[in-house]
Amino acid sequence: MGDANKKHDPLNSAMSLGDHLEELRMRLLLALAGLVVGSVICLFFGPKIIAFIQGPYDNLMPDRPLIALAPADAFIGYMKISLISGLILSSPWVFYQLWMFVAAGLYPPEKRYVRIAVPFCASLFVVGALFFIYIVAPISLVFFLKFGDIINVAPNWTFQKYVSFVTVLMLVFGVAFQTPIAIFFLNRTGLVSLKALRGSRKFVMLGVFVVAAVATPPDVVSQITLAVPLYLLFELGILLSCFANQGKRLQK
Repeated sequence: MGDANKKHDPLNSAMSLGDHLEELRMRLLLALAGLVVGSVICLFFGPKIIAFIQGPYDNLMPDRPLIALAPADAFIGYMKISLISGLILSSPWVFYQLWMFVAAGLYPPEKRYVRIAVPFCASLFVVGALFFIYIVAPISLVFFLKFGDIINVAPNWTFQKYVSFVTVLMLVFGVAFQTPIAIFFLNRTGLVSLKALRGSRKFVMLGVFVVAAVATPPDVVSQITLAVPLYLLFELGILLSCFANQGKRLQK
């Protein structure tokens, strides 16, 4: 009975190339189904989610509501918010499917780390999105407002543009916060050594600013507020790997 269960356990199975492709298709479909369910749920809570996302803006300009320039702007913004919120809501399920596909190509000793990675990935994704809303967004908006005052441009932001700005950067920060898990996983599977990670610090420092410049709007504040946490998360990944290696040596 135990052997039969192992054959159906994705963490204990050997797969051919064709099986991997079929596994990828199945996992993507399951992840997409979870995203759809999460987005539909968020559609019913759209007004409350919008109020939460507009929080940083409302705190700065409570007497100046966001406007819509086209008939469909409000609807498109509402759908974007529902989609991104649905992704955040369904992130545990989505990450589970992605990691199950990764696990299919790993050796048995490496596969046990997948069970650890799934909850941490989902948690860090949510933390990254919330970090942007609570920390980065207010700083960025203040910067934009003050810069507009310097060049004598009055802010008249639209709902559509604001939603695009916020939701895209929520995704960017959510993905960026996966860095410690990626570093830990690469080290524990033997793909990258601690010595190599430590020796790559200066290159990583340059790389995070390049990534931040590409992934964020062309303003210094957004780039710095992504690059600095991204580098700190890289260091956190090294720290976690050090603790794991020390624990492994103690067990021996």
